[in-house]
Amino acid sequence: MEKKMIEGRGIVRAFPVPGGEFTALKGIDVDIPEGCFAILRGRSGSGKTTLMNILCTLDDPTKGQVFVDGEDIHQLKAMERENLRRTKMGFVFQSVSLIPSLNAFQNVEFALRMSGAKINKETNARVEECLKMVGLGARMTHMPSEMSGGEQQRVAIARAFVHRPKIIFADEPTAELDSAMAAKVTETFRMMSKKEGITVLMTTHDVGLMGAADMIIELENGERIG
Repeated sequence: MEKKMIEGRGIVRAFPVPGGEFTALKGIDVDIPEGCFAILRGRSGSGKTTLMNILCTLDDPTKGQVFVDGEDIHQLKAMERENLRRTKMGFVFQSVSLIPSLNAFQNVEFALRMSGAKINKETNARVEECLKMVGLGARMTHMPSEMSGGEQQRVAIARAFVHRPKIIFADEPTAELDSAMAAKVTETFRMMSKKEGITVLMTTHDVGLMGAADMIIELENGERIG
């Protein structure tokens, strides 16, 4: 039987507003298998970022349950959630947030340090391996200011994968890229997911990227339609 890496059951998220409340998510169910490259799709305001924030423990559902690797994540204490995010999850955002004073190698290595790894020959080899996998083997010593937007985003992908997390959460990582580079970055996610056996959940509204996904989860007005 296929192992489920992410399970969501009846996820509701409501926010108080003057005179009542606004329901951003309306009873969402989701099952994402291990090693799957899933795209969470929807227009702005559809609820996709709200859902992703709940699935990665940055927010709590008003109702419902979320399991990551079989664990009910919203029963965890704050420090346990932080440890889960640091060790089992990786994150890539629209803003790459590379440290400008560090080169590509050092930016990726920093993520290993944050995960608690001791830096040695093996971890250095892992950093090099990840940068080579995203096509930046010749750019390891380059600073962010010396790299294109697409190259910076690929450094961010290597940084997210380097500590071998169970899941990568990528929120609109191609929004600032042109269509050709967006396709290349999306294919990098797919390739890394298959090579490393890591589950990837990426949000986007770009219909041109849907063909790369193993699974498409579509939201509209807080409801799942696909």
